[in-house]
Amino acid sequence: MTIKVVWPVNTADRFRAAVDSRDLAALEDLFTDDIRLYSPVKFTPFEGKPMVTGLFGVLLRTFADFRYVGHHTGTAQTSADGATLPSAVLLFRATVGGKEIHGIDLLHFDEDGRIKEFTVMVRPRSAVEALGQAVLEGLVADGLVPSP
Repeated sequence: MTIKVVWPVNTADRFRAAVDSRDLAALEDLFTDDIRLYSPVKFTPFEGKPMVTGLFGVLLRTFADFRYVGHHTGTAQTSADGATLPSAVLLFRATVGGKEIHGIDLLHFDEDGRIKEFTVMVRPRSAVEALGQAVLEGLVADGLVPSP
């Protein structure tokens, strides 16, 4: 069986535009129902459109001076099922708690061009720690996770 894959360049562009405009509804429309987001501060992924959309609500409030500074496209193997899918790597810079972050967003797209899997990697460690604390506080405040 051959699956026709829609090249997701438009989805990556729409994702960047939604982040730039802080449009949570537009982001949600780009996610599959079973999206998985792998975070640099949590061992297990965030799963499902409601949770990932909620997380993005927190992230959009948490990052200061967030901007994408580059992108690459290609294919990559997903973590969940090992499928090799079209992907985009978006390089970004931001500030959290006074710490400058350098990072990448790795987006994997399904056969319809929606975002199926999302991996975030950031550096340096002090920025990862500041981000983790700020995101946890936001998730608790929004009722998405219980207070530790």
